[in-house]
Amino acid sequence: MTQGTQVPHDKAEQLEKVVAGLIEGEEIYAVYDCTGAGTGFLAVTSLRVILQDKSFVGGRTAVTSLPVRSISSVSFVADKSAFGRFHTSATVAFTVGSTTHEATFRGEDKARHVHDTVLWLLTRD
Repeated sequence: MTQGTQVPHDKAEQLEKVVAGLIEGEEIYAVYDCTGAGTGFLAVTSLRVILQDKSFVGGRTAVTSLPVRSISSVSFVADKSAFGRFHTSATVAFTVGSTTHEATFRGEDKARHVHDTVLWLLTRD
C-alpha cells in the first residue's frame, strides 16, 4: 500500500488487520467484507489472497493466505447458466491444488474487482 493511497475496503478494522500482517514490500489492492457461513473478509495483495474464516470450533478464527503463485484459477460462481453475460453473481472462487475457496461479496462490483485483480496478478509477467 502506497502512503496516501486509499485502498478500497468495507470496514476500517479489517483493513487495519491486513495492514498489520503485511510482508515487507507487499501492497494491498482491496479488503472487502464477505457474507455466508464463516467468512469475515477477503483481502487481495500483491502476493496473496487473504481469507478470514470465523467458523472454527470453539469460536476460533483462522486467517488463511493463498499465495498468488499457488492459485491456478479464479472464477465467478453462478447458480445457473448466464449465457450472454460475463457474470451474474457476487461469488468468486479460487482454486489452489485440489481445493476451491469461495468468497461471496455484498455486490457484484466488489466481486468483479476481486476477480479482475486476481486475474491480473495471475497473468502478469
